[in-house]
Amino acid sequence: MDRRSQTMVSDASSRETSLVVAVLESDEVYIISSLSTTHHTQVIVIYIDPTTGSLCHTGTFGQDLFNSQEEAFNYITNGSRQCKTTTVGRAIIGYAVLGSTGLLLVATKLNPTVPDLPGGGCVYTVLESQWIKVQLQNPQPQGKSEAKNILELAELDIDGKYYFCDTRDLTRPFPSEFTLRDPDLEFVWNAWFSKPFKDIGLEDHCVVLLQGFVESRNFGGTNSNADTVALIARRSKLHPGTRYLARGLNACSGTGNEVECEQIVWTPRRAGKPVPFSTYVWRRGTIPIFWGAEVKLATEAEIFVSEDPYRGTAQYYTRLSNRYAVKNPELSTSKQKKAPIVPIICVNLLRSGEGKSEKILVEHFNESVKYIRATKKISSSTFIQMINYDWHHLVKINGQQATIGGLWKLLKAPTMAIGFNEGVYFPSQDQLKRSNKGLIIPNGSSPGVFCMNALQNGVIRFNCADSLDRTNAASFFGAVQVFVEQCTRLGTSLDRDATLEFGYSGSDNEDPLPPGWEERYDSVTGKSFYVDHINKTTTWVRPSQDRPDKPWRRFDMSFDQFKASTMLGPVNYLADLFLLAGDIHATIYTGSKAMHSEILSIFNEDVGSGGGRFSKFSAAQANVKITLQRRYTNVLVDSSRQKQLEMFLGLRLFKHLPSIPIYPLKVLSRPTGCVIKPVPGIIPIQDGGSSLLSYKKKELVWVCPEDADVVEMFIFLAEPCHVCQLLLTISHGGEDLSSPASVDVRIGPHLDGLKLVLENATIPKCADGTNLLIPLTGEVEPEDLAVTGKSTRLNATERTHLPLLYDFEEVEGELSFMSRVIALTFYPSDSGLPITLGEVEVLGVSLPWMGLFSNNKTYAEFVKLLPESPNASQKQSRELNCNNGYDTQKISATGSSLGQPSVSSLDILTGEFNITPQPADSGTRGSTDFGTGVIDFLDSPNDEVNPFASSSTAATNKLNVGFEDAFNPFAASKSKAVFDDDFNPFASSDASSNKPRENDDFNPFAPPPAASSNKHMEEDEFDPFSADTEADTDKISEVDRADDNTKIYLDLYRSFSEANRGRGLSFEQSMKLEIQRLKSDLSSAKRDRALLSISVDPATIDPNHILDYSSLVNVCNYADTLAILGHTYLEDRENASLGLQVGQSGPVDFWNVRESDDSCFNDKCEVRAHKRDANFSDETSFDCAQCSRNTCKGCCAGKGAFLLLSDNYKDMKLYTGSSSGSSHGSRSQIEGCGYFALTDGVVCKKCCKEVLLRALFVDYVRVLGSLRKKLRADTAAAKALYQVYGGENSAARDQLESVELGKRQLKKLLNGTESLAEFPHAGFLYEVKTAEASAPLLSLISPLCFGERQSYWRAPINVSSVEFALVLGRLSDVSGVAIVVSSCGYSASNCPIIEIWASNKVGREERSFIGKWNIKSLVQSSPELIGPEESSNTNNPRNIKFPFPNPIRCRIIWIKMSLSQLDSRPSDLQRDFDLLSFDDSFAEAKPSRGFEADTKNAVIHAKRIIVFGKSLRPEIGQDASVPELMRMKSFINRSPQFGRFRISVAEERKRDNDLILEQLLSPGGPSIAGFRFDYFNVVRPCVTHSPSVNGDKCESNLTCLEDRAISPAVLYIQVFALQEPRNLVTVGEYRLPEAKVGTALYFDFSQLIQARVMIFRLCGDVTAFVDDISELDGSGFRNLPLATGLSLANRIKPYYYADPYEVGKMASLSAV
Repeated sequence: MDRRSQTMVSDASSRETSLVVAVLESDEVYIISSLSTTHHTQVIVIYIDPTTGSLCHTGTFGQDLFNSQEEAFNYITNGSRQCKTTTVGRAIIGYAVLGSTGLLLVATKLNPTVPDLPGGGCVYTVLESQWIKVQLQNPQPQGKSEAKNILELAELDIDGKYYFCDTRDLTRPFPSEFTLRDPDLEFVWNAWFSKPFKDIGLEDHCVVLLQGFVESRNFGGTNSNADTVALIARRSKLHPGTRYLARGLNACSGTGNEVECEQIVWTPRRAGKPVPFSTYVWRRGTIPIFWGAEVKLATEAEIFVSEDPYRGTAQYYTRLSNRYAVKNPELSTSKQKKAPIVPIICVNLLRSGEGKSEKILVEHFNESVKYIRATKKISSSTFIQMINYDWHHLVKINGQQATIGGLWKLLKAPTMAIGFNEGVYFPSQDQLKRSNKGLIIPNGSSPGVFCMNALQNGVIRFNCADSLDRTNAASFFGAVQVFVEQCTRLGTSLDRDATLEFGYSGSDNEDPLPPGWEERYDSVTGKSFYVDHINKTTTWVRPSQDRPDKPWRRFDMSFDQFKASTMLGPVNYLADLFLLAGDIHATIYTGSKAMHSEILSIFNEDVGSGGGRFSKFSAAQANVKITLQRRYTNVLVDSSRQKQLEMFLGLRLFKHLPSIPIYPLKVLSRPTGCVIKPVPGIIPIQDGGSSLLSYKKKELVWVCPEDADVVEMFIFLAEPCHVCQLLLTISHGGEDLSSPASVDVRIGPHLDGLKLVLENATIPKCADGTNLLIPLTGEVEPEDLAVTGKSTRLNATERTHLPLLYDFEEVEGELSFMSRVIALTFYPSDSGLPITLGEVEVLGVSLPWMGLFSNNKTYAEFVKLLPESPNASQKQSRELNCNNGYDTQKISATGSSLGQPSVSSLDILTGEFNITPQPADSGTRGSTDFGTGVIDFLDSPNDEVNPFASSSTAATNKLNVGFEDAFNPFAASKSKAVFDDDFNPFASSDASSNKPRENDDFNPFAPPPAASSNKHMEEDEFDPFSADTEADTDKISEVDRADDNTKIYLDLYRSFSEANRGRGLSFEQSMKLEIQRLKSDLSSAKRDRALLSISVDPATIDPNHILDYSSLVNVCNYADTLAILGHTYLEDRENASLGLQVGQSGPVDFWNVRESDDSCFNDKCEVRAHKRDANFSDETSFDCAQCSRNTCKGCCAGKGAFLLLSDNYKDMKLYTGSSSGSSHGSRSQIEGCGYFALTDGVVCKKCCKEVLLRALFVDYVRVLGSLRKKLRADTAAAKALYQVYGGENSAARDQLESVELGKRQLKKLLNGTESLAEFPHAGFLYEVKTAEASAPLLSLISPLCFGERQSYWRAPINVSSVEFALVLGRLSDVSGVAIVVSSCGYSASNCPIIEIWASNKVGREERSFIGKWNIKSLVQSSPELIGPEESSNTNNPRNIKFPFPNPIRCRIIWIKMSLSQLDSRPSDLQRDFDLLSFDDSFAEAKPSRGFEADTKNAVIHAKRIIVFGKSLRPEIGQDASVPELMRMKSFINRSPQFGRFRISVAEERKRDNDLILEQLLSPGGPSIAGFRFDYFNVVRPCVTHSPSVNGDKCESNLTCLEDRAISPAVLYIQVFALQEPRNLVTVGEYRLPEAKVGTALYFDFSQLIQARVMIFRLCGDVTAFVDDISELDGSGFRNLPLATGLSLANRIKPYYYADPYEVGKMASLSAV
């Protein structure tokens, strides 16, 4: 252990070190954290998964929960205390997984800038921090620009600019009544960065970070010795950014450089004494209108204002009013009993003289206030006042002192009216007086309370152009007056005896002189003096009858009088705080210190005599230097700094890091996964292959026997999950041919339920240690593959149309969260070498089972998926599984349902279930509201103005013509080429025309016949809620429902086809068909089968085929842009709603797309895009944002159209200036800005181009497709939850309290041992027969008391013996087994015989027999086990223990339960029992009362099975020793006999967007053995469509299963060879795994190929990938039609094998 680590451990007890980040020699990273704020001394350990980067913490004592840091450090290092590096920190700031890199930010050095606030709490400023980069072995493709952006993020400097308090909420004015867990997100800068810790329940271990300044000073007055003043300045994150990129308002109604400042003064007291304090709050920021500045390097920035500058201004002031309105009116300055007026005083310091560039801002600022007052857009209780005070001009003509005095006169009245907060902190509530009527605020968990006696009402806001230098100075001189008053009211006078030097001359409104006094003026000094005629004396001090402590009296003083009468020491302390704060804010905003700060030292008498900061250099020289530094930074560095801030806040990640998933996958094969069947090896190793699952042995090379035809590997996963990916680490010696050639994958919940999900997936040859990621889907029906054409890629006879809009023929694999066993079958290469294996990892998504079993919100969310009641269980299941909540009732012209309330309804755009009782006579099954408003779907134009008129041509233009036809194997014309169409596997064919439709009046939502329901389920889909007694009836009804929905779809197709009179469907009609398909819950395969049944080719209605090429690309570009705008709008709306009460977005949703006939709904509509519907009227209307015409709901487009028409918003700006590029505040972008996040803009359809409306259709279909995936995932989650719980919704709601009771019962039952077989960590190896209406099999190992109290598991009545193969959570020393008796108890006929075995392998022949017990003999002597359980028994459940003679180290426990023969005697069975088991329990006993035999109803049953003992560390059992591994590796550590050498290519030709590569080989070359492929530089974006609902960034947020994991994108390379004479031979198809960019992959052919031309074709999900950010050529997130990074050019190199010695000296040059 290094010295640094020793220091770390030794200092742990002193609490100086609360955080250690340890990197082990295996590169594993552990976070050891302890909270100094908690009373206990427990230390937690967080493990960062080295593959996915996810944080892992289970809260298990002894595993990741310890009593000290030393214990934790010893555990993670396995006692060696050896670490590669250790980082000692003081606080965790945040963590994020960004592709192949994890970024952990920790504070390593803190400064307690406010050591002790009233009531306790230390505020720390982060002085030094460290970014810890965790390199992950996840090979997910990641662009170079993404990697660059991640590096830029890791360079973000936070030192000295951020602070936190780990015990108190600082995001609100002191003292806050909220806790740390409920901060104001406007001021939390690491909310996104801290989310991973919140997701694992450790949010307290990550601080709440604020940006800005905080510091305090101690000072003494005339009446005290140790008073304290603290300045807290917190910057708002609503408009983050740098100077020229964040000015004025943005779409979130936040202003640039917005800072809330708070001045706290208190008088510290001894412990236990009340502490009086006062606080004063003000704001500073740029002008709250839309404006910007265009800056260039050599000239001054030009200011300009938007055409609509006041949008969002009202929301800005409303946010201020909500925040600063007094909570208790009686405690405000006005002492009103009702809510007083909230004053917001804006002090504008801009230049207002003629010819000044800032004058335009002054004018608009004044106009904005008038506009708000005139339009009454804010509450009548909010009063806004403008104070214009040209600071620079007044300083220039009047001087600094007069300017300060003038400011005081203007601030006097508003400051006195607003006041400040006054209160006392009482360490104990007993110290409060009963007569105290103040506002009581609790002090968190402390017994003390805050009593507020006076409250501030309103706020003063200062601004200049940038909220920097002038703002800082003016706010200081305003705050210093309040500071003196605060001290006075706290009993600390800052008066000094200076009245003999300068007279105090009051203003006209001062009190009159006492009788006998006269005021005269000194002719020399011109100052007033006062004559006392009674006493014959004079004085410079104005006498007063009740002098001298008049409140706020210094506001009436001149500067000299203030300076002369005030103790300047405390004032200079405050000025020092403002100097430091000004520098911090200026550095954050401009990259340089503050300018013109010398005025803040005006009270410092040492400045002029050579002291102070401003005496070394002249102020002018310093200001010039800062100006040049700012200009350089603003022009050249600001864009990068802006990007850093956005990424740190988690904003615009879809732009900066497009491929980063929201939820990283989990590695389910470790740490507790195991291999249950030994993997064969040339050297026997005891762990049987479990070392292949250990990251600690990632360098392992497992060598299988040479004669092995296949190698099988059976993995039991750590917990049930949906398997998404298989990650293989290629390991071999010098010869890479020993690595496997392909793999089959089977997945299932247990061994006898495995299903083939991937067959013969190619594993290319590559360098040792390469990580290959193989995407996996669930089982896909072969029929679905055939009908969608996905299985015919290799035999395609025509050029494939690219699905640019969306995947029309998407194939859906099975989704299951209960997969537990994965079987891998590896096939060797034909090389005669043994197969070598490396680390194997299984990645997937598991449900938050531990959260479900604990008291948190996770359980409440998931329990909604269960049925409401037993009778409704089937109906609820169908709502989830079949119809996705879609409404197929009859819909009126508005799209609203006319049916009766349904059993359950699901709002597909909000994801919320609404359970409603259904009338007994109702024929409906469910309903769904698709929209967020009254209407949900686009009112399409009628035939007269229809922009979707069908095109006369559906042909696709030829793309990227390659070589001359003489060398084009895919040429359409026959010539003397290398080969012609007779050998062209990709020749085009003409598409057939569509069939006519019926009439246009057809309603796709018409209800089916009364005898059938409109809900359905796939015939082969398992319904977890159905009872076996109704299985046949349900199966028929499910088929009927499927037929009904298919009929609705086909009827809609016929109506379109007949109306077209033989012409093909228009684009609009094809999209409406797809919307109907998704609403009818038809998969692509079902749709194709339905169309083929009426002799319709599905390809003829594919929207990707209908449009011509140019239109297709144009629509796709708009749809892609709309997706980005939708997510931008969502982010902005979320931020804009902070501090405001924001409702739904309005009556028109994002798309406003309708499937029913389009109509105009309002007689006053001026647009009339459709015919008027006489049967329906809706008076709701809008003004089009483009043409200002009045439009109804039916004639307006969705909100997405409004965003698309706001050209400036395409750059996804957070700021009102420019995009993240080098442009700074482009005039056109500001002047044309028409977007505000909380304003629902509407445009009519006639103002929308055809391509724009088509883009709305495409985006909506993409969203519905994503929602279908989400609902499928939720359905799978419901099935999984039911297989564990087995109950209903109403009963499950009360489970949390029962689980807590079960924990206490289990602790008593275990008596100090551990429970080793609890779900989800443990599971069953084989399926066990279960009776009807029984509790699920997994309920036997679920937590005690989880599930319905009276339910229990039981076998079918005709089964006399069952066997449980129970895989424990980890390798353990098992001490025994306990069975919790069912609620029905035992009888003579159902007492089983128990037999137990133990093993580490799956084979029954290899297990060890433990013992045999007869329950009947035991029960006869234990009457409490007989009969039903008493309902009052809640302390200890009835149970039977089977202790082992000695602990057995094993992973699998086999338990067999058999019913004994009734005619047998106990003595007969006793001879077969283990003599060590229950020796005294087999004595003859007479049956007790209630113990009679009932042979007809004898059944095996149990409530729970509990295995107890002691678990071992995960690494134990994976004991492949180093000598054994070295012996294995020696078999393959030899130089390869043959090498790969490049075959000369005479010419390359590209076709079809570079998806087809033809290589003309040189004549007489060697036979081709394979080809090398260099992996693409492309990514798969996270965002592909608009959000489905506000606030839902991830479409599957409940299950954390993203679309990309449900439907992975897979690429294939097909290889063809043209041989003589003109013979086209199919070589093979190779499935590409995912790898890092540029990884060299070698694919060997099954046999040597002699050819003249080699043809390589890339196919699969090519449209799912996009280019790296740096490769994009437009504003969208991808290049069209395809990513340029998918080009096969210069990526494929054919090779042959040869002996390097035979090749000669040129071998190294021609090696591949």
